[in-house]
Parts: sequence; C-alpha cells; structure tokens
Amino acid sequence: MHFAYPPRKSSNPPPFRPRTSALPTIRSRRLKTIVLAGLAFVTLLWLFQTGRRNRHAPPAYHKPSGNPPVVIVTVFNEGKYGKGYLDTVKENRLKYAEKHGYGTFFVKSSDYDLRGAPTSWASLPAVRHAMTKFPDASYIWYLDQNAFIMNPLLKIEEHVMKPSRLEELMIKDHPVVPPDSIIKTFSHLKGHDVDFVLTQDKDGLSSSSFVVKNGEWAKFFIETWFDPIYRSYNFQKAEQHALEHIVQWHPTILAKLALVPQRILNSYSKEKGGQEYKEGDLAVRLYACGEAGEDTCETESQRFAQWKAAFQNS
Repeated sequence: MHFAYPPRKSSNPPPFRPRTSALPTIRSRRLKTIVLAGLAFVTLLWLFQTGRRNRHAPPAYHKPSGNPPVVIVTVFNEGKYGKGYLDTVKENRLKYAEKHGYGTFFVKSSDYDLRGAPTSWASLPAVRHAMTKFPDASYIWYLDQNAFIMNPLLKIEEHVMKPSRLEELMIKDHPVVPPDSIIKTFSHLKGHDVDFVLTQDKDGLSSSSFVVKNGEWAKFFIETWFDPIYRSYNFQKAEQHALEHIVQWHPTILAKLALVPQRILNSYSKEKGGQEYKEGDLAVRLYACGEAGEDTCETESQRFAQWKAAFQNS
C-alpha cells in the first residue's frame, strides 16, 4: 500500500512574524540598570576609601623659614619684682633683639592657669605660646627674668645652635644629674641631631636659660614637660626637677638634648651656684637674687650695668 507524499513546501515562505513579547526588552533594561548601579557603587566605595586615607594621612608639617631667626621669651612675675627692675630686663632683651633682627615675647606668669603649681612653671606654656605666635622662627630662647644679656655681638644661631659649633661644645657621655647619675648624655650625638640645648650648674640641669629648635619635636617636648602629672608631683625644684625626671626616663628626649658648658649660655653672678660670669660671656644670671626679697635682684643687677655701654658701643 502506498501513502501519498506530503505536500511540497512553498519556495516563497511567508516572512517571520515579529515577536510580540516585551521580555527581552525588559531584560536589557534591567541589565543596564544593574551595570549603572554597580558603577555607582564602585565609585562611592572609591571616594569613601580616598576620604579615609586623607583623614588618616599625616599632616603636612610646617618648616620654619627663619624669620625671625630667634625669639627671646621671658616671663615676668610682677608680684615679686619691682616695675623698675622688670623694665630694665625688658629693655635689655629689646636692644639685643633689635640688633640681630630677633623677636621678643614677654608675658606675665599670671597669664597662664597653672592649677596651683609654682609660678616658675609658666615658662613652659610661654615657650609653647611663642612657637604658635612665631611659627617661622628657627629657635626659641627662654631666658629667665633674673638674667641679663651681656655680649651683644654673639648670635644664638651661631654661638650656640650651629651644628659645627655644637660639635665643639657638646658635653658627651656625662651624667645628666651630677655627680653620679647612671643616665648620661649620648656619646654618638651629632650637632644636626640636637633640638634642645641647656646647661648644668652644681645642683643639676638649669632651666633658667635654654634654647629649643622650633618644630614638631619641640612642641611635643614642651607639652610633655608641662604635663599635669609632672606638675602634680610637687618636685622640690618644680619644672627643673621635672625635666631631670623626663630626660632620664625618656630616651626620645635625651636623644635630642645637648649639654654645653655653663658659661656659653647661662653664667652665674656668683661662683657658689655654678660657673661665674666672665667678661665676654653671652649672659649672666643673678644667682638666687630673689630669695632674699624683691629689691635684691635690682641691687645685684647694678654690678652688671655695663651691658648698656656694651650695647651702645657695638
């Protein structure tokens, strides 16, 4: 039995009919939306991470330009000394600063809240205050109100702080607190490593005349020295003994410290306290003059009134 062949297909088939379903279009739109959302998320994530890095990045430290080269800081205790004496001290600083293009910063001990600590502590916030007011100063020289600058020809940046000069002056491998402290100044320290210069007298470190190199380390150091915990210890010699404690227990501070011979920066009016002043020395401190009454400093200062003639002739 034979079956009939199926009908032949037409050689001209009808054209394809367009799809009526919107599903592919919807899928395409969704895909575009997902891609755009992903790009937006990646962009936001990148911006967030960049912001975090910027927030936690170390601040750009300000490098002092050296204008002025030095700022002289002195704190006045108007309740202890007479106006005439303090005016003479101020005149001494101003004449020296004018000669060398230095800045001066004079404040009263009562300008700072010391929370009951001795007024001598005011030297530290005063130095920190000067760093803020003179951010471009290279060095800050703190000089006590019981001292006079005697040699107008000597510059701090050359006589004391120049690295090659420090190499000559530094007292190395020497007890920080004489005579037999086991903590000694570093023997390998170089002049360019030094940011803090001071002297010793017969009792220990002397904080009546010191120089710090203006910068971030100096700010850290002064703020550490002025920490409330040290002020609360009631050291016998207040900030002086606090400094001795810090230097012996904090190598990061000892590593920036240089001791120089006393007469370089801080001669005394009497041999009893330390090295006595000799003509040509930079400055003289009236040793213990305020302990016997307010007039004793003014009286003793007359022994060194020749500073006025030295400034006039220089």
